[in-house]
Amino acid sequence: MLVPKSITCFKNYNKEQFFKDFISGIIVAIIAIPLSIALAIASGVSPEKGLYTAIIGGFIVALFGGSRVQIAGPTGAFVVIVYGIIEKYGIQGLIISTIMAGVFLIIMGLLKLGSLLKYIPSAITTGFTSGIAIVILSTQVKDFLGLTIKNVPSDFAGKWISYISNIKTLNVNSLIISVITLLIIIFWPKVNKRIPGTFVAIIVAVIINMVLKLNVTTIGSEFGNLSSSFPKPIFPMVSLSTIEDLMMPALTIAILGSVESLLSAVVADGMIGGKHRSNMELIAQGLANIFSGIFGGIPVTGAIARTAANIKNGGRTPMAGIIHSLGVLFIMMIFMPYVKLVPMASLAAVLVMVSYNMGEWEAFKKIFKAPKSDAIVFLVTFFLTMFLDLVVAIGVGVVLSSFLFMRKMAEISEVKYLLDDSEDEDVIELVDNVNTPEDISIFEITGPFFFGAANKFVNAIREMGNPSKILIIKMSKVPFMDSTAYHSFEMLYDICKKHHTKLIILDAQNQPMEMLKKYGYVDIIGEENFCSSITEAIEQANWLEDGREQSA
Repeated sequence: MLVPKSITCFKNYNKEQFFKDFISGIIVAIIAIPLSIALAIASGVSPEKGLYTAIIGGFIVALFGGSRVQIAGPTGAFVVIVYGIIEKYGIQGLIISTIMAGVFLIIMGLLKLGSLLKYIPSAITTGFTSGIAIVILSTQVKDFLGLTIKNVPSDFAGKWISYISNIKTLNVNSLIISVITLLIIIFWPKVNKRIPGTFVAIIVAVIINMVLKLNVTTIGSEFGNLSSSFPKPIFPMVSLSTIEDLMMPALTIAILGSVESLLSAVVADGMIGGKHRSNMELIAQGLANIFSGIFGGIPVTGAIARTAANIKNGGRTPMAGIIHSLGVLFIMMIFMPYVKLVPMASLAAVLVMVSYNMGEWEAFKKIFKAPKSDAIVFLVTFFLTMFLDLVVAIGVGVVLSSFLFMRKMAEISEVKYLLDDSEDEDVIELVDNVNTPEDISIFEITGPFFFGAANKFVNAIREMGNPSKILIIKMSKVPFMDSTAYHSFEMLYDICKKHHTKLIILDAQNQPMEMLKKYGYVDIIGEENFCSSITEAIEQANWLEDGREQSA
């Protein structure tokens, strides 16, 4: 249903719920500000762009989204992608990629592809999520330790080689700020769960730095003065060659954004007992990315941690998301001049905590208990995300998991010859009730009959040699067949025709039967030779045998 949740949620809205949404929205806004700034810097853009993203994305997704409690904005999942796009195509490339991703998301929603994303294996999502967490952590080591490095390599291994070779430039003051920030974030919830620990940690770090006048890098010394005004729209010049170059980055943003936003919506459903509208959510995410790009922001998606915080603080309608967006805007316009005082080390500590919370570390504990195929897909996706590229990691992960799944299905599928001493009740009844049981052969296919299993059937046909006078193929346990499996049926028909063997198909299920009809196979062997029960098959076999004897 392509109807925003805001339309249905506000029908019976009251003051009591508005108050809860207002409090929750303000708290989430306070959480979002340091995170948005830190994620923007980690992505390779200026701090205010993260705030623009939270404001625009948060407002549009709340107003048009398919989840009643979703909080949108910049997230850690995009850090690697955005950094790579800026490094290769610049800010203009990022803006165009973000807008293109928004268009792709809207198309996905209109085509109702939201439900299809649930078929992405969890081994892939946990693999690339954990890989991204490690990559984000690796990008923060320089600021966390206060290392003096002019140009940090972009590749994972190069970063760590650079850090180790420059460890002597460690700034003790930066390390102290980082550790204090990290400790406050970890332990503050034991003191007060309502006030965000991240916000408190940043404030304390600023005060310590101002009072002690530590020699540490701040946002101001790194980026200069920051604008507190809302940005003007930017409409970049786009050419066909630019679109072609940015097609893959844009698709990556769209796919990753859709997966993360819908995962966030599913988590939220579990917390509030609701049900989101996945296709409407994709359309809203698409609109959010288009406008975020136009106003100079970075990619937008549903933020699981902020959405969970919204729910825990009483937010139950899209109004909380709208208040969060307006809250970020208000704080940006009033307090932006003070943001330049924030030490880069404290933001690095915030992102270290983000990467820790983001990683699916439990998956590593369960890896030895999981099926080998899932473990392989998880590890391959994890390492490819770290050492190569997120696009490659997801692509290889999907292909690998598909092949492993097909292998499992092929193993389940079976083609067997049912002998006279079979315990199958249908076979016993057939043998006991036909005129000449010695002239009848019965094969049974079980499981999905697709290209991965068709080879078994082909081998069984070849091993059959000269078939008997009547050949029965039992298909009661075949839920599905594909075109490759059909071609093996054509091969079977050619063999039967050559040896004057009559073919009976017993108990074909709906999908295989429809497929055989569409290909004209029913007409070729005769509709009367498709039997829905063993009784029908007995009668048809006897009739065929009587006809054969009379013709002889």
